[in-house]
This record gives sequence, structure tokens and C-alpha cells, in this order.
Amino acid sequence: MAAPVNAAVQLQQQQQQLLNQAALQQVQPGLQATTLQQQQLSQQQDFDPVHRFKMLIPQLKESLQNVMKIASQNLAHNTTIDNGIKSSDASVQRFDKSLEEFYALCDQLELCLRLAYECLSQSIDSAKHSPNLVPTATKPDTVQTESLSYSQYLSMIKSQITCAKDIHNALLECSKKIAGKGQPHGTL
Repeated sequence: MAAPVNAAVQLQQQQQQLLNQAALQQVQPGLQATTLQQQQLSQQQDFDPVHRFKMLIPQLKESLQNVMKIASQNLAHNTTIDNGIKSSDASVQRFDKSLEEFYALCDQLELCLRLAYECLSQSIDSAKHSPNLVPTATKPDTVQTESLSYSQYLSMIKSQITCAKDIHNALLECSKKIAGKGQPHGTL
């Protein structure tokens, strides 16, 4: 439950920052470029799973410390009650809520790691199947010797499409053959 509340608070803070930046840009137009770059950098970091993971680690450490502290307090309290030294009048913090917060952070970390792994897998697959870059019109100075021309890139894409269609057709033929063998014939 604590995670959605934290997310809502973070969203409100981000919206407030954006409003503050917009007001600052109206007052000082010379700073628009740098503020825009900072805004883009912060948005990029929000979507970067590795950056999010690094931001969640201190929270996880704090949550684990809190869980251990509450567990030790509850254990000490229960021990004093069991020994008959003290009655159960004193209120103790709830262990289940702190444990729930810890597990929520663990779930967020797991999602960040899975997303980072998927991004890495896509990047590796992209590099394997299309290793050469196509220079863009906005950055013609970054043309490298291993870059493809646009016509080479188009032919590569057409060959990939043809290959995908061939695989699709082969799978369709196999499924038809399997379906044909599975049906009983009229003559035995």
C-alpha cells in the first residue's frame, strides 16, 4: 500500500517541478535550452530501470532495518509478557505492515531487473540482426565506415521481411500437414 502512495507523491512532485520549470522559462527565456535538457534527462532517468534500481536500493536497506527493528521490539515485548514481567498494555508497531512495505520494494526491484534484462536482450538482438547503423539526416557528420546507405538498409529490411514470410508459410504448411494426418481417412 505504501508504494502506490509514494508513487502518487512522486508524480505530484514531478508535476510541481514541471510547473515551476515552465514558470521559470517564461521569466528567463535564455535558460530554456538548459532547463529543457535537464527535464529530458530527468524523464530519461525515470524510465531507466537501472537508475530506478539504484534509487530503490537505499529505500530497501532502510525498510529492512525497519523490519528488523520492529521484529526485535515485538520479540522483546512478547518475551517480557511470557515471563510475566509486563502486561500487554503497551502498544507495539505492527510487523506485518513493515514486512509488506519491504516486500513491495522487493517487487519493484524485481520489476526493474526484469525490465533491464529485457532491454539488454532487445539491444543484443538488435545488434545481432542489424549491426550496421544508418546515418540520419540530422547527424550526417557521424557517418561511420561500417554504416549502411539507405538503399542498403531498405534491401536488408526487405530480405528480413521475405525471410519472415517464408518462415510463416513453412509453419502454415506444417500445420496443414499435421492437421491432415490427424484426421481419420474413410478407407481402412
